[in-house]
Amino acid sequence: MKIDERYMDSPYYLAPDGPVGQEAFAVIRDTIAKLNMVALGRVVLARREHVIALEPKGRGLVGMTLRYPYEVRDEKPYFEDIPELKLSKEMLDLAAHIVQTKSGHFDPSQFEDRYENALTDLLKKKQAGEKIEAPCETPPPRVVNPMEAPAPVWMLRKRRRPHRVHELAGLLRRRQVGKVSRSCGERLWTR
Repeated sequence: MKIDERYMDSPYYLAPDGPVGQEAFAVIRDTIAKLNMVALGRVVLARREHVIALEPKGRGLVGMTLRYPYEVRDEKPYFEDIPELKLSKEMLDLAAHIVQTKSGHFDPSQFEDRYENALTDLLKKKQAGEKIEAPCETPPPRVVNPMEAPAPVWMLRKRRRPHRVHELAGLLRRRQVGKVSRSCGERLWTR
């Protein structure tokens, strides 16, 4: 039986507290590892009882607190209004190409908490007595339908109809003119 990911909450590293519990800890860890199972238990954290799933991790255990059923909402009311669409093969191929070129192994060091970093920088400036200016408002991003955008070069080479290729190549030659906003240093695009 697999635990639904929606029920997983917070992970904790668990280790024995002194030599008295080491043998019992090792027995539990090695048994659930050998049987490829997860142990369930209860723990009190911050004056609240939680269900916890224990799984072996190296020489220790990882305890994942689990949400109770009343804390996990059913997805049906959120997804029932989404229509069933028939997507073109061309659109799916383009999306697959984009996903494949951008895919890689998950490396958490590539991500940073930009909000936390900005807040820390702001507090350091305030402590240093620097003047703090309000940030520039950025316009919302323009959402583009990928099928209305000009086709990339790799798609042009696969086309067999020459007249269509020339039309798409003409679209690719059209360039957008960029203006730089001096107040925020952002690039604003106009057609």
